[in-house]
Amino acid sequence: MSALPAFPRLRRSLDSPWSDVGLAVLVAMAQTAPLLFAHSDSGRPWHWWGYVVTVGASLPLVLRRRSPVVALLLCGVFSSLYDLVELVAPQPLWYGVLIALHGVAATASPRVRLAIFGAMCGAGLLTVGSPETATRGIVLYVAAYALGRASAGARAQASMLAERALRLERERQTHEEHAAERERARIARDMHDVLAHSISLMIVQAEAGPVVLDSEPARAEAAFGAIAGTGRDALDQLRRMLAVLREPDGERGPQPTVHDLPALAGQVASTGLDVRFDVEGEPRGPVPAACGVAAYRIVQEALTNVVKHARASRAEVRLRWRDEGLEIHVHDDGGAVGGAGLPSGGNGLIGIRERAAACGGNATAGPRADGRPGFEVRAVLPLPAPDLVAVRA
Repeated sequence: MSALPAFPRLRRSLDSPWSDVGLAVLVAMAQTAPLLFAHSDSGRPWHWWGYVVTVGASLPLVLRRRSPVVALLLCGVFSSLYDLVELVAPQPLWYGVLIALHGVAATASPRVRLAIFGAMCGAGLLTVGSPETATRGIVLYVAAYALGRASAGARAQASMLAERALRLERERQTHEEHAAERERARIARDMHDVLAHSISLMIVQAEAGPVVLDSEPARAEAAFGAIAGTGRDALDQLRRMLAVLREPDGERGPQPTVHDLPALAGQVASTGLDVRFDVEGEPRGPVPAACGVAAYRIVQEALTNVVKHARASRAEVRLRWRDEGLEIHVHDDGGAVGGAGLPSGGNGLIGIRERAAACGGNATAGPRADGRPGFEVRAVLPLPAPDLVAVRA
């Protein structure tokens, strides 16, 4: 297998203009050598013009790539002059003509190459005296022409395959770039969700701890314990994300799903917010991992916003399993701003919409639709039919 790369290098070397020069020299030597041997054996002198004609029927091959028609015409003219010179060992000078005809058949337009091929065959039949010689010449012309067309077809096929390989490589690179962009966006959303949620809870718990440190030591101790637990959980999730960045093909580790939402509600409740969690119905089949993660992150971001921005004492999370998918509704009883007074870059609500859209769903966020004080987030995540999930699995 290691020798395979030598073929492309050999082909490139044969396509070099210097290869045409070498070919012309070799053909000239091949056509001149019989004359030299015949002269030395017979002892009969012959005119130096014979050498000129013989070499002249070969050297035009240096033009066989740049001007194949000109090369063929020159080789043909010098070959025709052969019969006008008295040589010791008369022989047809066909090598140069046949190679030049091969070049014309391989590169010239259909009209030009067919016209030249027909003219050569007709001239051969009319000018050659011996039927055997004429037949042999026609056979050689046909063979040279056929080889030229085969060479052109092989080159066209090779060019097409090379272009196709280049196109596939570009498509592969584009696909990998898009996949990398999607992965970076996913990791950025996950890091935002994890950090924003965890840090918000830690800040609220840290602010509440000193307030009740003297009056309610047990509550203060629970707040500090919750801070430690939240920090450890955030650190564990960040480690998994960073592992993916270091090893793109590595395991992502377990991702949160809808089954982890009760634990999430309990974690947020540790800040003092009354979180109610309600589920109606059951999923029709296995929930796709992407939809499960999206549902978890949407609820997580919605609750994080309640802790960060809403003057709320209570939040409610409702999940409704419908035939068409999962409905998520998170609302609070506070105002649109306030809460812990933490800054916001607006990325959370954007991330909610992006996660819902990635699953083919939609999400909205704004003041509560029932007119009561508070903020709400609604999302709908369509789920495939159970048989489709089984087929994909």
